[in-house]
Amino acid sequence: MKTTALGLQHVLAMYAGAILVPLIVGGGIGLNPEQLTYLVAVDILMCGVATLLQVIKNRFFGIGLPVVLGCTFTAVGPMIAIGGEYGISAIYGSILVSGLFVVLISKYFGKLVRFFPPVVTGSVVTIIGITLIPVAINNMGGGQGASDFGSLSNIALSFGTLLFIILMYRFSTGFIRSISILIGLLAGTIIAAVMGKVDFQAVTDASYFHMVLPFYFGMPTFEWSAIITMCLVAMVSLVESTGVYFALSDITEKKLTEKDLSNGYRAEGLAILLGGIFNAFQYTAFSQNVGLIQLTGVKSRKVVGVAGVILILLGFIPKIAAFTTIIPTAVLGGAMIAMFGMVVSQGIKMLSSVIANSSENSMIIACSVGMGLGVTVVPELFSHFPNSVQILTSNGIVAGSVTAITLNILFNMKPKKKEANKTVPQALTEQEA
Repeated sequence: MKTTALGLQHVLAMYAGAILVPLIVGGGIGLNPEQLTYLVAVDILMCGVATLLQVIKNRFFGIGLPVVLGCTFTAVGPMIAIGGEYGISAIYGSILVSGLFVVLISKYFGKLVRFFPPVVTGSVVTIIGITLIPVAINNMGGGQGASDFGSLSNIALSFGTLLFIILMYRFSTGFIRSISILIGLLAGTIIAAVMGKVDFQAVTDASYFHMVLPFYFGMPTFEWSAIITMCLVAMVSLVESTGVYFALSDITEKKLTEKDLSNGYRAEGLAILLGGIFNAFQYTAFSQNVGLIQLTGVKSRKVVGVAGVILILLGFIPKIAAFTTIIPTAVLGGAMIAMFGMVVSQGIKMLSSVIANSSENSMIIACSVGMGLGVTVVPELFSHFPNSVQILTSNGIVAGSVTAITLNILFNMKPKKKEANKTVPQALTEQEA
């Protein structure tokens, strides 16, 4: 019973992050309530499957640490953009390929990490967070195109939800603080229900049990720009997960080998691959659950395994998933400001230490964030380029990421040779003197 209670704590700590991704993406690409309910349910289920793939260690996959996997917010903006341009089938085509890509590079990713230092990953995370903020602002008004967009009731609900979350975060501690977003969503929805702005029809219509079907939204399609985007997102997520792995390694006092890391990456790749098949999403290790492990002092893999099983069981009950779909758009918008703002904050945190290291890093950040945001705001800038080039320039995330990687190689990898060459003449000069 105690193990189940501790596992449920992990579920609550990650639940808001798990449900917000399908709610935002589903809303952004125009899914109906029934489809949205299915999307949330299958996502919760696959979070459980992904978690078990990491916890159950074997020769081929699983890092064997108390890692909880959930949807990465890094993928939200790209998925909405892909869905808007190519349709939902292209989202799952790109997720499938990115999962296979991660499985294939899992053995070698430790060597590729050098191309993704904090100056690159921090820039990418910052770009993603910034490009998501307009989505949150639109939702605060009631959703783009809504008849009551910007009404006083929507503004009151969104800012009220955001204020509630801020106060919860300020005046609570420990576990309550870690689920402040979830409590804020619940409080905002209750107030909205009192105001008559909640439609319970989706809950009434939802069944108590359903079977998960592969390719529920249709067979996947494959677009190069979408695939490149999601592969980049997957690699950034792997870098984020690496930080979680080492944090948990320190907490549990278990030394990680290169084989352990490969197994961890492979488990994430398999989770993404399954996500593509069953119409879920890309996954990454959730850092909020690391905080919970530090808070409780319970380091058992068994507890996290129980959390995974609970998530799977919840995923088979659409009635529970349907409750999340009735959250008013304005309430979601208020919570999204905090969530997406935290993505930007995480990016800035990653960049704060590297900016001071060199002016070159400042230039990398300036150009990559500027390019990423600029292409997002004015996507037609490169419309006259050949289609093969537009693959890299039509998406702000890809444009910003490629800029960051290229400039990092130019400034932080190539100059080392030049500096080494410069030391030789200096040494000769000293000898001649």
